[in-house]
Amino acid sequence: MKRLFRARQLAPAVWMAALLLAVGACGVEYPNSTFNHHTDFNTAIDGIWDQLLLWGTIVFVIVEALLIYTIIKFRARPGGPKPQMTHGNTALEITWTVVPIFILVIIAIPTVKAIFETQKPAPSDSVQVQVIGHQWWWEFKYPEYGFSTANEMYIPVGRTVSLTLETKDVLHSFWVPQMGGKRDLISNRVNRLWFTPKESAGTMVWNGFCTEYCGPSHANMKFRLYTVTPEEFASWTAGQAAPAVFNTVAAPPTSTDSAGTTATTASGTLATSGAAPGYFFPAERVPASSRPQTPVPAALSYDDALLAAGDPANGQALFSRTCIGCHAINGVPGAVSPIGPNLTHLATRHTIAAGLFPNDAAHLARWIKNAPAMKPGAQMNAWGADQYDAYGKRTVTMGGLSDAEIADLVAYLQALK
Repeated sequence: MKRLFRARQLAPAVWMAALLLAVGACGVEYPNSTFNHHTDFNTAIDGIWDQLLLWGTIVFVIVEALLIYTIIKFRARPGGPKPQMTHGNTALEITWTVVPIFILVIIAIPTVKAIFETQKPAPSDSVQVQVIGHQWWWEFKYPEYGFSTANEMYIPVGRTVSLTLETKDVLHSFWVPQMGGKRDLISNRVNRLWFTPKESAGTMVWNGFCTEYCGPSHANMKFRLYTVTPEEFASWTAGQAAPAVFNTVAAPPTSTDSAGTTATTASGTLATSGAAPGYFFPAERVPASSRPQTPVPAALSYDDALLAAGDPANGQALFSRTCIGCHAINGVPGAVSPIGPNLTHLATRHTIAAGLFPNDAAHLARWIKNAPAMKPGAQMNAWGADQYDAYGKRTVTMGGLSDAEIADLVAYLQALK
């Protein structure tokens, strides 16, 4: 009696906790939820999930109801008769064999249909994007437009995008939950995935992830997917395809115009083939759920006051001396290395380090100074003088950059629009 009394006392608290959990779950936004219909792929997969949940719930309720009924009906009673032995029931055995077959057929039909729909070749007019996974960042190539970018992918609403998925090293897995579809990147094999963003996707930012463990920085291998209008996509591709060139010609200092077309300093002018840089997603419209929140290591110090005086012309020279062996910038002679991310139009991206940090001067300076300290496992050398380089397993001495030189390099990279 004492135990029963305690259980009854706890019951209201348990019910209240369950109610609070239910209310809390309904009142929170889930920016990375896959339960939506923003693409045809997502709609097909979500439809299968709904059917599995429905029939699974029906089976669970019926089985549990029968179990509870049996426990109560045939429970042991004081002075009750001895239970009779039963040796099989043909009708019951046929029933519990036929009913599951019927349910499985109902589930199998839409499942097979969705498999054929999602595995068939993409439409011929699809936007072609080559996705290449690296440890630990993403490369996106647009072969029909002739350019490559990193960690940020744009696709137009209402038009199918066809992805070819490859890896340069170990296994990775490409997934944008809100778009649906998850596909592995397997060594020595090309996998494919395609989907069509619906109008409901709008002009928006979506978070992407690697979902196959690939090493010490697997959790930091993120990217951003931008769904934009066809007109915005056309403008973005035109801007990205143009080379970013820094012309070291003396000119009076001016400021960057509202379109970001020209940035002039006392030592040079940056231009993008003499034209405006194309559309890129406005920073003020990036939702909080897609803004990096990764803290910077407290031990990694940098004099931020130097960033205001950065000289992009000197930064260009430093780039040719220190960065050209790993990075490409279209329009810069000799900057054609495919080892690291392509930095053409780097200033149009909102994140660095595969979505781990915001692309601003302070974070970019610290990234250049000591990338392995910022991102464990990063396969980029530290360039700050006297910094311990965890990737190269050495302390940077000869050739190391001072904070002032890093400020110059940041000024150059942030001018590449």
